[in-house]
Amino acid sequence: MKLQLLAAMALATPLFFASSVRAENPQDLQKLLSTGECVKCDLSGANLSGAHLIGADLRGSKLQGANLVGANLEGADLTGANLAGANLTSAYVTNVNLKQVNLNGVNFTRATIHDSNVYQASMNDLNLTGAEIFNTGIGIGGEDAEIPDWK
Repeated sequence: MKLQLLAAMALATPLFFASSVRAENPQDLQKLLSTGECVKCDLSGANLSGAHLIGADLRGSKLQGANLVGANLEGADLTGANLAGANLTSAYVTNVNLKQVNLNGVNFTRATIHDSNVYQASMNDLNLTGAEIFNTGIGIGGEDAEIPDWK
């Protein structure tokens, strides 16, 4: 009986920890946090909540589903990045280069978005509830934009 219980626990243990598994590359996350740049990095699902990413170079990086709640991205370059499904609630997005970025499904609730370049960005299903947007071409649509392949 004890042997069966131990076997069942051994099989079930990975299930309890599966939700804490992270998708991002830990080396890429460390590189970003220590140097402020991480070009073409895999930061999918990364927890960057409250991070100070001022002037960060994240060109071509994968940030799908990343947690950027309250992050400061002032002056960051995310050209060609994939932020699909990322959470930028209360984020500070000023003078950010979002050219050709996949912003589909991004949560910008209460975000501050000023003077950011969104040329050829894909912006379907954005949540802009309570967002403060100035001098940034965020609109409805995005079907005509030619955007890169975000794999």
